[in-house]
Amino acid sequence: MTHNTNSAGNDAPHSNRDERETSAERASGSEPPRVHITRGLVDVLLELAEENEPQSMNVVLDATAAESFEASLDLDPETPILTHFYLPSAGKSVRNVFGVDLGTPAGRGRARFLTHPQGPFRLTERDDFAAVVLLAVPPWEDDTLGAFDRSGRKLELVVVDAEPPVEEL
Repeated sequence: MTHNTNSAGNDAPHSNRDERETSAERASGSEPPRVHITRGLVDVLLELAEENEPQSMNVVLDATAAESFEASLDLDPETPILTHFYLPSAGKSVRNVFGVDLGTPAGRGRARFLTHPQGPFRLTERDDFAAVVLLAVPPWEDDTLGAFDRSGRKLELVVVDAEPPVEEL
């Protein structure tokens, strides 16, 4: 199975801190952590972002272990691959009144998809953070989608051309 590495945001504005970290990683021989996501989920998220512009989006994402895919992915079986999202409106009225998120199953959703329709292409203090944050800015293309850790450090985004396993309710 082919994996496309998305170097999203490499041409986007970034801070000198990002450049120093990247240089330090290269010097030490370590690579930034990788975030894997299916092609289908990338396409759906970017489509939703475009449809919701000029409003920003904040969507909870969920992963499936590589071993659950029917196709051979040439990844460690435990590698999480982002495959699903939870609709932002699910459970919204209960969350607004009681502060409880019923739209995301317990223990799930350790990643988020955020949009900044007017920029910047970096995490801000107003963003909701998660272990992994995917951030997109216009023109809503692969090149303007990037992955970050909760500290705002750039992560490598790997797009996996595979369909997730079918789930039943």
